[in-house]
Amino acid sequence: TKDGAVLPPEYADAMSALRGFAHSTLSSSVVFSAGYNPRLYQYLGQLDGFYPDSRGALQKKVIIKVSDYRSALIQGKILAKKGIWVSEFRIESGLNCGGHAFPTDGLLLGPILEVFRQNRASLREELYQQCREAHATQGIPTFSDMPEQRITAQGGVGTAQEQAFLLDHYGLDSVGWGSPFLLVPEATTVDDGTLQQLANARKEDYYLSYASPLGVPFNNFRNSTSEAQRQERIRKGRPGSPCYKKYLSSDTEFTEIPICTASRQYQHLKIKQLKESGLPPDELHEAIERVTEKDCLCEGLGAAALLKNQIPVKHKLSAVTICPGPNLAYFSGVFSLKEMVDHIYGRAFIGNQLKRLHMFVNELHMYIRYYNKELNRKTGPVTEKMKRHKEIFKKNLLEGILYYRQLFSQVETGLDSAAVDYELTQAEAQLLAG
Repeated sequence: TKDGAVLPPEYADAMSALRGFAHSTLSSSVVFSAGYNPRLYQYLGQLDGFYPDSRGALQKKVIIKVSDYRSALIQGKILAKKGIWVSEFRIESGLNCGGHAFPTDGLLLGPILEVFRQNRASLREELYQQCREAHATQGIPTFSDMPEQRITAQGGVGTAQEQAFLLDHYGLDSVGWGSPFLLVPEATTVDDGTLQQLANARKEDYYLSYASPLGVPFNNFRNSTSEAQRQERIRKGRPGSPCYKKYLSSDTEFTEIPICTASRQYQHLKIKQLKESGLPPDELHEAIERVTEKDCLCEGLGAAALLKNQIPVKHKLSAVTICPGPNLAYFSGVFSLKEMVDHIYGRAFIGNQLKRLHMFVNELHMYIRYYNKELNRKTGPVTEKMKRHKEIFKKNLLEGILYYRQLFSQVETGLDSAAVDYELTQAEAQLLAG
């Protein structure tokens, strides 16, 4: 709003940022995170900066994070029909990643990459033809040649061997490393206290939570000062956070104006409602825990940068939220940028002494834990839709295990194939028993 008047949708933060980038003199890319956003995609088509210039070149490029090939094809077509070219599809593991997690229906990273490997040429050609047709219809310049379309991947990569395998076998253009750089002060802004916690963390300190008010699974860190603050507020009988920034305020269950599910206001109202609902004690306890698990990300995710740079923290909200991927469990210590880069390219090894399975097998185990815990959670009657989802999830996991058996037996990876087969057999047995 401005002066009490509601402004048009294009003045929302995301659309304003997109417009500012499009009108800038930058020659760069914008990254759209996982999940289709119809309003932003529609707005892209109204911004000239994302179309080819008079020479047929792109000054502003679009990168989309995707969970699987189907998502890439659908979103790519939506934009191509507007004349917008996707310059990169960035594939991210559904669970073995930092920040918010977007689990697939049991589709594993290896099989997903295989589909891209087999179809990337046809995907590029189809989107290219649709873009050219859209440009002709709009009467605007089109490409002089078929533009580059990069296929990249990230999520759980931990060794130079794994990176080389992804690049060589799947023909990826590049591989992303994220969470390990939290241990590199030259590359990321982490306050000293949190940095030392990460440097000395145990494997069990990294976990998948529902701390995010967005309602999406969130990779979390048990030792953070934000988690300690959340627990202390519960002990004092005042769960929830004061809500000043209101960036994630979207719930209208109790109020006309949206409020955040991590806020003290919401949690007080929701807990009161649950206590009056007549739920059995064990179900009530679990339901309340789900409510109080929500934490303030608006303040917490920015606190580390403020503390590191000695910038005053407003409202005394200095507790740090940090969201590494579970792969960080295999790194201990604080490293220079050179040490991390040397590790990535095989010139050195800085991993810790924990037994580390291949990234594909690690992700498989994460999906089986997710399947056994989340899909078997007793939250009301089991519907036919829930049954079908669980069956599809399990079927995809079993097909993924079969794919990995064939892959590791046929492709040279430098791994002990017998040890990998044992892990896959154990995973399969655990899945079938669940």
